[in-house]
Amino acid sequence: MTKLLSGLLLLACALPALAQDPPTAPAPTPVDDGQPADAIEWQLAPFTATYDAWYKGKRAGDATLQVVHQDGNQWRMDLEIRGERGVASLLRLNIQQSTVFDVSGANEDQFRPLSQSTVRKAIFGDKRQTGHYDWNTNTAQWEGKVDKDRGAPVPLQPGDLSSLLLDLAIMRDARPGATLEYRVVDNGRARRYQYAVGAQTEIVQVGEMSYDAMRVQRSNGGDREQIFWVANGVPTPVRMLQRNDGEDAIDLRLIDYQGVQ
Repeated sequence: MTKLLSGLLLLACALPALAQDPPTAPAPTPVDDGQPADAIEWQLAPFTATYDAWYKGKRAGDATLQVVHQDGNQWRMDLEIRGERGVASLLRLNIQQSTVFDVSGANEDQFRPLSQSTVRKAIFGDKRQTGHYDWNTNTAQWEGKVDKDRGAPVPLQPGDLSSLLLDLAIMRDARPGATLEYRVVDNGRARRYQYAVGAQTEIVQVGEMSYDAMRVQRSNGGDREQIFWVANGVPTPVRMLQRNDGEDAIDLRLIDYQGVQ
């Protein structure tokens, strides 16, 4: 069950286990800039979204994802996952993650992480980690319950993201037919993520709602598939799915959101 809740965190943050990244990190490269005529350009704005969390076809709990504007050009993104069914409920499993970041650019669409924290709570003990991104020295470092090989400073590169900010970057950059590539620095290491966006939208049923959404699928995840569905006018993915060896494993399904409509 610990693997379940850890997996939910990894999916919501777009962080399945991978090998160490190579040093370069090309910016997102759109293959086709075309959008539907009625498409609404995504813009950063406060929102709160609630997801049902499923594991291997069974409901395991729920998750809340929110973006909050702080002072000036600083924002904060929070994720909380609650185990409310079965063993997860008995163990009172709860995961909280937060990233403070600033924005820049003419459209305020360039995200730069400043700090990150993760708290995993359970009846058998808590685990806390904090990370600091120092853009003066271009290094990031984590403390708390961190693996011994991840306590050293990690070199930063322009455009680097935290795991939570990857969600916003995909929402910002997804276009039909595009190829997206990002470098994520989190939990004491750097990794590269590549995604392919479907050339055509598809109808996705999420609970009682249906969305005409773009499929954004990870292309360098090996036997762990990771798929996001991004719908026009919705500030966060309407569904996030991880498959292991072709079988559905972790599934977050949007049930409610407030903010950008």
